[in-house]
Amino acid sequence: MNIDESLLKKYAAVMVLYALNNGKGINKGDTVFLVGQECSKDLYIAVAKEIYAAGGNVITNYLPDNIRTQSLTRYLLQHGNDEQLSFFANSYWQGIVDAIDHILFIIAEPDIHVFEGLPSSKISMMNSARAPYMAMREKKEQAGKLSWTLCLYGTQSMADEAGLTLEEYWEQIIEACYLREDDPVTKWKQVQREIETIKDKLDALAIEKLHVKGDDVDLEILIGKHRKWLSGGGKNIPSFEIFTSPDWRGTNGSIQFNQPLYYSGKRIAGVSLQFENGVVVASSATENEDALKEMIAQENADKVGEFSLTDKRHSRITRFMATTLFDENMGGAFGNTHIALGNAYKDTFAGDMSVVTDAQWAEMGYNSCPKVHTDIVSTANRIVTATVADGSEKIIYRNGMFVL
Repeated sequence: MNIDESLLKKYAAVMVLYALNNGKGINKGDTVFLVGQECSKDLYIAVAKEIYAAGGNVITNYLPDNIRTQSLTRYLLQHGNDEQLSFFANSYWQGIVDAIDHILFIIAEPDIHVFEGLPSSKISMMNSARAPYMAMREKKEQAGKLSWTLCLYGTQSMADEAGLTLEEYWEQIIEACYLREDDPVTKWKQVQREIETIKDKLDALAIEKLHVKGDDVDLEILIGKHRKWLSGGGKNIPSFEIFTSPDWRGTNGSIQFNQPLYYSGKRIAGVSLQFENGVVVASSATENEDALKEMIAQENADKVGEFSLTDKRHSRITRFMATTLFDENMGGAFGNTHIALGNAYKDTFAGDMSVVTDAQWAEMGYNSCPKVHTDIVSTANRIVTATVADGSEKIIYRNGMFVL
């Protein structure tokens, strides 16, 4: 499928002039680490040209397509030893992080089941080896010197997984990213202002804890001290969610998810979790349960790092897309609620995060898990009730919409 050149140019403009730099776009002289596979070549080149046009610099990470018959990663997983699977070029990746101002990832899966049939333990070992890179990025981001963003390039494999034609799949991308607007950059800034109005109202409530209730959920979440709510602010395109990183120690109850997730190339469906004092004490899945348990077995991946809500009035996403970037922002009849197991977003701290020590993060209940941050989504109808500082309760979300 050939994507219209004008749509690609608009897509690139959204990513470079809005998404990067936390919704402000890049500055002249900024350096962008651009990551994508060869199947996304037309968008990759459009983005690179937009960066250059804006006065920026590009460090390319242009990768061969990861497909079963030719995948170097699959070959390594099949034939590599533990030392090779755990290899991490520390100096190289530290140099990359030191040299860049922004990271732009183009998500494209030419073979969504590329790791099918491989042991989850080996995939986890390989993924865990990149934890130092994530820590390098996080440190620079906390200092306010690094931004990142993600966007999606539709492939036939992803469309097949979602049960859509490739044309239908791209139609969701085009609509969700406002690419038919005359000026999608201005449109995104308008939407961001609307979402931030809701976020500001949540912050003003000074919420202490949440109770999420529905046919498939009865879950309490402790928000914790010194927290604020965030919206995507350019970090994901599209992004309509409003989220925070709660105090993981106060998560109790059960929750089920009606949307699949993808972890290490495997589809995990029918997930159910039971929490006691912040820790997953029981987990199950109707599909690839071994992969779910392997993920949760990673250090601190059995704790919540994020809680999020999406208002259906903003999101134009109406179909399952088989990728977290879109599925965690789904609108539809009831919006969506989701949590992420694993690493917390420290920029939800209502203060200067650059001066907070690791011990202080732990004292506040921010989960530390550089190896995992996995969103698990449900589009079922939920009512979310907040308990505020004076002990009173207020419903903040029902029927897929904020009620503030």
